[in-house]
Amino acid sequence: MPTVLVIDDNPAVATALEMLFSLQEIDTLRAESPQAGLELLRRHNVDLVIQDMNFHADTTSGDEGIALFHDIRAQHPDLPVILLTAWTHLESAIDLVKAGAADYLAKPWDDRRLLATVNNLLELAETRRELAQRDAGERQRRDALLRDYDLRGVVYADTASENALALACQIAHADIPVLITGPNGVGKEKYAEIVHANSRVRGGPFIALNCGALPGELIEAELFGAEAGAYTGAGKAREGKFEAADGGTLFLDEIGTMPLAGQVKLLRVLETGRFQRLGSNRERTVKVRIVSATNANLQALIADGRFREDLFYRLNGIELRLLPLAQRPRDILPLARHFLPTGVRLSADAERVLLQHAWPGNVRELRNTMQRAALLARGNTVSESDLDLRVTNAGPATGFASNEPDRATIEAALERHGGVLAQAAAELGLSRQALYRRLDRLGIRRE
Repeated sequence: MPTVLVIDDNPAVATALEMLFSLQEIDTLRAESPQAGLELLRRHNVDLVIQDMNFHADTTSGDEGIALFHDIRAQHPDLPVILLTAWTHLESAIDLVKAGAADYLAKPWDDRRLLATVNNLLELAETRRELAQRDAGERQRRDALLRDYDLRGVVYADTASENALALACQIAHADIPVLITGPNGVGKEKYAEIVHANSRVRGGPFIALNCGALPGELIEAELFGAEAGAYTGAGKAREGKFEAADGGTLFLDEIGTMPLAGQVKLLRVLETGRFQRLGSNRERTVKVRIVSATNANLQALIADGRFREDLFYRLNGIELRLLPLAQRPRDILPLARHFLPTGVRLSADAERVLLQHAWPGNVRELRNTMQRAALLARGNTVSESDLDLRVTNAGPATGFASNEPDRATIEAALERHGGVLAQAAAELGLSRQALYRRLDRLGIRRE
């Protein structure tokens, strides 16, 4: 049975709410002061708090109610709080809703509206508990699978990310080249670091080269080095990335942008392990693990004559595909919290907007968004307005929708969650009752 804590110095208010909730099979705890309320929260499991904004008849500032709300948020950041307020305190209540309060109701309240709000919040709390229990089981399984590997601090919660990490660690021990594919901003270099960190050459250097950031005429010098005077501006001899990576891993990012001339020479090194610096006849030998990455369709580039097919097969010993952030939605909130400074949290509205955004820039866009929001936030809570995001109808394949979800979206969510209504409702941003009503309206059978 759910439990609601009422904190109000007027015994008549607590009695009225206790009688109202008893009809709904909801237990009620009562406290007549902020201190007593906080003490009950320490000793009991509470699902929802309803608190007054003003605790002394001779004061009208509401400061004590504001301080109580912030104390509750600091100690129980995920506990929903409904504010009971007189009309004179509406502005303060609205400010607290922006800071994370679930809702506010003006006294005297409407019983039907209050019960609707309470039931929705209790259902959401139950759904969160169910998801937390399931996620805890998933985390234990993931931890058992990956605890022996160096994950380079990657934050993840989605099954798709777990699978990609498991594959990266599994293939790390082999000597074959790895091709990492995925859109910009998904963290391809981080996965290359994971492959290196768990490989036989992890004690050697990890050297990265962004092939798309260099003019074509400098690619060879970057890869193979150059002797003094080999080209204009080469005042002294320099080693290339292959020499620097000898005994370790060379990561070639944006490999699809490499000019054909550079591709020919790269292929020769991959086949023989030997190369020459520009301006030198001396042949050098290296042993390097190659990991490359691209956001391009290399097969299409091959068809257009812009990428060598033989080089593609040399690089693609095994492919590691990384999905866009919108296709692994369970990563969004853990990553968002990870990118915030310690002590800064997300409001409920901010979480909703983050889940509804399509994230075309993937993890890189999310990181930049959170860093900016942390600077704009007033206090220690990031609100929806701090994010400055345009909410799209849905990210590609996330199933999150800002409008009421249609049949296809609901059916897809149910399929993803094996027909578990609580989990599908949480993904769709609905209460279970709202999902039930939508299923009935659309004629979708409940299995």
